[in-house]
Amino acid sequence: MFGGGGAKSIACAGAWRALTEAGLTPSHLVGTSMGAVIAAAFASGASYDEVVIAGRSLSQRDVARVDPLALVKGAFATHLLKPAGLRRVIERFVTATQFGQLRIPLTITATDLDSGELVLLGAGGLGGDVPLHDALYASCALPLYFPPLALDGRRLVDGGLRAVLGLEPASQIPADLVVALHVGPGFDEPLPRPSTGFPPALVRAHGEAIRIMMAAQVDRLIADWPRQAARLVVVRPVAEREATFAVGAGERYLQAGYEATQRCLLERS
Repeated sequence: MFGGGGAKSIACAGAWRALTEAGLTPSHLVGTSMGAVIAAAFASGASYDEVVIAGRSLSQRDVARVDPLALVKGAFATHLLKPAGLRRVIERFVTATQFGQLRIPLTITATDLDSGELVLLGAGGLGGDVPLHDALYASCALPLYFPPLALDGRRLVDGGLRAVLGLEPASQIPADLVVALHVGPGFDEPLPRPSTGFPPALVRAHGEAIRIMMAAQVDRLIADWPRQAARLVVVRPVAEREATFAVGAGERYLQAGYEATQRCLLERS
């Protein structure tokens, strides 16, 4: 299970390496936001090296390209960043375009912006006619930054609003062991650095509010993990604030995911 965390989700690739070295091949993947993109890459058959190369090729400009119209509209803008930039990132990681092309079943989380419902795309949820890249875009489309995906009359946005760590769908999947990579917001994160003016105060306030909501959500879901479900191992490789677009720290996140997963697997044995 690969959680959402923006650039921090590259740690999930390091976790994949640790799992495969330990002889553990996931039979089903659940992903949220950028964690879903990494999961889809592996589910489509990409090698560890290919995913790492894609991650190393990213720049902040690729991921966070400001929409000039947002600057003109100011407080009346519906989003800040160009969706085309996010879609190009998805294409760089994931060559498959349909769920049916994946080698490993994949469940992607999204959120219905109007009803607040958790929406599952792919295995165990809506699939078939939903293009894989559209599902991944929806899972990553955090309000304020990106516009929602319109699908069958619904407006779908970032799965992290309901499942930054997809524990609810994962608990329903038959398994012997569930390994959850938690790279999203948490109350274990250090205090933020003094503001340098970037991100702007309004964006920072939005991030702080989202952080509290997501951190409380994950704590509750871990505490409520069903006793009858498979054993749950939560790996927490990265705990940093304001790192959604910190693609320059990708190597550190990659190594952190690898080492933290190794430690958790050793503790389990």
